[in-house]
Amino acid sequence: MLVKDSIKLSFGALKDQRMRSFLTAMGIAVGIASVVLLTSLGEGLHRFVLAEFTQFGTNLIAVAPGKTETTGMPGALISNVRPLTMEDALSLKAIPKVTGVIPFVQGNAEVEFEARSRRTYIFGVGPKVPEVWQIKVAVGRFLPDDDPRTPRAFAALGSKVRKELFGDVNPLGKKVRIGGERYIVSGVMETKGQMLGFDLDNAVYIPTRRALAMYNRDSLMEIDLLYKSGSNPDRIVKNIKKLLISRHGTEDFTITTQDQMMDVLGSILNVLTIAVGALGGISLVVGGVGILTIMTIAVNERTTEIGLLRAIGAGRGQILAVFLGEAVVLSALGGLAGLVIGTTGAILIDIFVPALHTHTPWTYVVLSELTAVLIGLMAGVLPARHAAMLDPIEALRAE
Repeated sequence: MLVKDSIKLSFGALKDQRMRSFLTAMGIAVGIASVVLLTSLGEGLHRFVLAEFTQFGTNLIAVAPGKTETTGMPGALISNVRPLTMEDALSLKAIPKVTGVIPFVQGNAEVEFEARSRRTYIFGVGPKVPEVWQIKVAVGRFLPDDDPRTPRAFAALGSKVRKELFGDVNPLGKKVRIGGERYIVSGVMETKGQMLGFDLDNAVYIPTRRALAMYNRDSLMEIDLLYKSGSNPDRIVKNIKKLLISRHGTEDFTITTQDQMMDVLGSILNVLTIAVGALGGISLVVGGVGILTIMTIAVNERTTEIGLLRAIGAGRGQILAVFLGEAVVLSALGGLAGLVIGTTGAILIDIFVPALHTHTPWTYVVLSELTAVLIGLMAGVLPARHAAMLDPIEALRAE
């Protein structure tokens, strides 16, 4: 039997049993569509979170108060939390390659202008915020570069706060009340959007020292440092650690680089993407079982046909190829249908629910189709082998 005859026979068998072939292929299609759709959601989430973390740049180092250590005694855990002060932040400016330092504290308070008021985020920061956090000023200027120990009462508004308090009125030079104190508006920030749930446009920026006094705090929540591109972050971290230990007497702080955060976050999100893909893979297994079942039924129903093929000279290898071909064609067609359904679904979700940020990774698309063909091949082996091993005389006698 020629190869083209084997192919024609395989397609003919599938065509004769259209409904059964369709339902079997749909089992694989549902599995592939699930894999593509779930991995699209996972990859979209991956890209979204990474974009959120990198919108402030990648040359950042954060210093937070407190360090948790495990001592030599089993189960002993010592947590040392000491203040990070404004003096600590000022001293960090002397570290080589550091181009900006932001002493940071955050809270919320009522912001009032004339008869309008709203409760919003209050960020106590330094004048280097536009450079370090990569937030541009839309109107006016950011906080002036005053002595950080005695800063003047200036405030910069997020775009949403400006719109809701002032409307179309120019806010520059106007006085607002923040937490009961008067501040002069020095500038308005460009729209930045959200960062991990924090609406940066719904915020007011005031000098750190004034924010500490407003919230009656002694310690900064964090110190952010920007270093020059191309610098060695490990060396800078070493210098930060050395300086702060000399000031505090012990390592009672935690230093985190942007690279460390990205590595940890990337590994977590990669596991998440693989996990959701594996969930979709369960449907592929179910589809493979369906192909195995259908091919077994097909062998039992076509025993006489197999005997006739053997009687006219078809070898066992050719019979094996015919049934394997049917299984592979079923799975391949189902896989293609699943790819179309899955990618279409991901596109529609991205259009109608843009907050989910779907993105279809083509690597997974190719792997899904190859997996579908492999599953069809594996599911068809046993029925095809059974068909090839049938005795031609006994097969001709079968009804």
